[in-house]
Amino acid sequence: MTSDKPRMYHEFAEWFHLLTAPADYAEEADFYFKAVVDALGRNPDSWLEMGSGGGNNASHYKAWVGDIVLSDRSAEMLALSKTLNPELEHVQGDMTSLRLGRTFDVVFAHDACSYLTTEAQVRALAETAAAHLNAGGVAVLCPDNTAENLTYDTDHGGHDGDGRAMRYLEWSTPGAPGTFEYLVDYVYVYHEEGEPTRVELDQHVNGALPREMWLAAMRDAGLEAAAKPFTHSEVEQEMEIFVGRKALAP
Repeated sequence: MTSDKPRMYHEFAEWFHLLTAPADYAEEADFYFKAVVDALGRNPDSWLEMGSGGGNNASHYKAWVGDIVLSDRSAEMLALSKTLNPELEHVQGDMTSLRLGRTFDVVFAHDACSYLTTEAQVRALAETAAAHLNAGGVAVLCPDNTAENLTYDTDHGGHDGDGRAMRYLEWSTPGAPGTFEYLVDYVYVYHEEGEPTRVELDQHVNGALPREMWLAAMRDAGLEAAAKPFTHSEVEQEMEIFVGRKALAP
């Protein structure tokens, strides 16, 4: 069943680190941090991650940044992140409307950006990012796909844990005609000691908006924006991230 609250991030949140392990994010977090340093011109002192999920990226970049706030709209995912990053501040909120009343050197939104399906939502995210940036600060927005690089495929994975394990199958297909949506169906297989094997289904509605729509939204929010190729040793698909810098104070 399609929902704006995918089961992965709510009902099954406690299993998330067996679906995607924090240790697997070291290379990716390093890439994002270097992109920030390149754009900022120095190491950042403060960092806001929106849509921070289970805190996987933060578990790596927190070694390089002193002041970090993690935000997500899912209370269950924030609770999971606290088990991994107990020393960091966690705030519940939506990336399209969050207002903390403070600013940071960096605003980062990882693949949670992929759940934005309309131009209005992308513009709201860009405005939220800009509202939380210091002068000269950097926003890094990372949707999985744009309209230009979207492909439909399957994937699988999962991990073993202490007394339990899970595996998943992921399958992406076109969404509603006339929209930027695409569907991602998941099959989860859960093994737990002393319990029968359990199989669950989950459908996510994601968005793949045009590259220029992302860039225009960031520029209209007051950011000097550009697309940057995403590189990772295990990723063959052509992917991009969007980096925007807020003007320095006059």
